[in-house]
Amino acid sequence: MSEKTLLVDRLISEIREGKYKPNDKLPSENELADLYKVPRMVIRKVYERLQELGYIFSKQGKGSYVQNQKLQIPLILTGDVSFTEKMKELKYDTRTMNLSCEKIPYDSSIYHTLQVKREDAVYKISRLRIVEDCPIAVHTSYLSQSLFETIEKDGKEILSIFHYYQQQGYTDFQPTRSHLSVVFPSKVERDLLKCPSLVPLLLLESGCVDKKTGTVLEYSKIMYRSDCFTYVI
Repeated sequence: MSEKTLLVDRLISEIREGKYKPNDKLPSENELADLYKVPRMVIRKVYERLQELGYIFSKQGKGSYVQNQKLQIPLILTGDVSFTEKMKELKYDTRTMNLSCEKIPYDSSIYHTLQVKREDAVYKISRLRIVEDCPIAVHTSYLSQSLFETIEKDGKEILSIFHYYQQQGYTDFQPTRSHLSVVFPSKVERDLLKCPSLVPLLLLESGCVDKKTGTVLEYSKIMYRSDCFTYVI
């Protein structure tokens, strides 16, 4: 076996045996290189392989950390309860980060789903869901300015889209038919979700309508880390 393979196996054993616990910081590349008397490049490749396998994740400028292998959240993919409320009901420590709010160029599929005209402005609001200090989902909502006049300003502060609907006077809404598919993360998504390239993402695409009027409120795309959930459909 190569030095790299031996060290990968050794570190996996140490993680499984509990020497390194979830979210523990691992020794630096230099420290491990000195310890095992190997070039630093070997340790870098070892860490890259462990990340691909889902055992560790990296924080830019801070080092490598042990991934929480035991985080298996029962995820209900239907209903009209917000993600945060679901996680609170399950007693998980949960927080949301607003990543961006930006106007999108014309997209016939999204505009058709929202039932808006080509000249209307549509904004994309993206949020990162973090559970037990582990980034587990990217939630992107598309809303039209013709329906939500102040979305350009409001979108930068939205953490819960359902709460935003209620603030805007929509209190009785429901999801539309959803579409599930499996995709592999891009580099941007890997960086956001701290996930290895070999871990697929579950992509849920759906809409939301106002029950009273049938008005389409949003079109959404949610990317879930498949290694962090069990699914209730």
